[in-house]
Amino acid sequence: MPLPDRDHDVTEVAVPWHVLTRSGHQVVFATEQGGAPQCDPLLLSGVIFGQLGADAEACRLHLQMAASSDYREPQRWDALDPAEFDAVFLPGGHAAGMRQYLESTSLQSLVVETMRRGLPVAAICHGVLVLARAQQSSIGKSLLHGRRVTCLPRYMERAAWWLTAWKLGRYYRTYPAYVQDEVCAALGKDGHFERGPIHLFARGSDHDDRAAHVVEDGQLITARWPGDAWAIAKALSTKLRT
Repeated sequence: MPLPDRDHDVTEVAVPWHVLTRSGHQVVFATEQGGAPQCDPLLLSGVIFGQLGADAEACRLHLQMAASSDYREPQRWDALDPAEFDAVFLPGGHAAGMRQYLESTSLQSLVVETMRRGLPVAAICHGVLVLARAQQSSIGKSLLHGRRVTCLPRYMERAAWWLTAWKLGRYYRTYPAYVQDEVCAALGKDGHFERGPIHLFARGSDHDDRAAHVVEDGQLITARWPGDAWAIAKALSTKLRT
């Protein structure tokens, strides 16, 4: 699970870590230089008036995860060997520190090689941009070209921005282009984007995935936002058992 130095999403890291570790898997974290990562602090405090941040369960799991040696002593991105792992999980986040991770050619190469080996790759929210920006050298197109995926929908990104811009400016606009627009461009005319059901507040949980939306396309698993974190983590855990 590669991470930026700062600003990763609390829920999209802590919930998959919890689900995968309780299933018996070791989650190996990595940052660019091997330093301990820092989450987006606004997500712990609730962003605005206690709203839009991580819920109490995700915050509790984050504290447990942050105390683990794997999280406090991550590997370096450039030291990751795809042959040593069974899968790659790409979490998201939207604050400015995420750009370090979303624009990393090292991580793009990692996911290309992982896909080439036929291993599972899961990505949620902005994490899908790493896949969109990774290039298949054999055809000169995105790794997502012709695939079926989801990611942070435009309506969600736009709503969060509109609700918070008066206080936080472009905090919810990581790039000028919406995540969905860049992902759809990478898919090409043969790909398919699944927006999922329209809602802004209903989230999936450990025992109820009805509000979640996860798309599986072979070894590739994608999801939209923190509300899908439980579902995508369980989907990856299931795929690792097959």
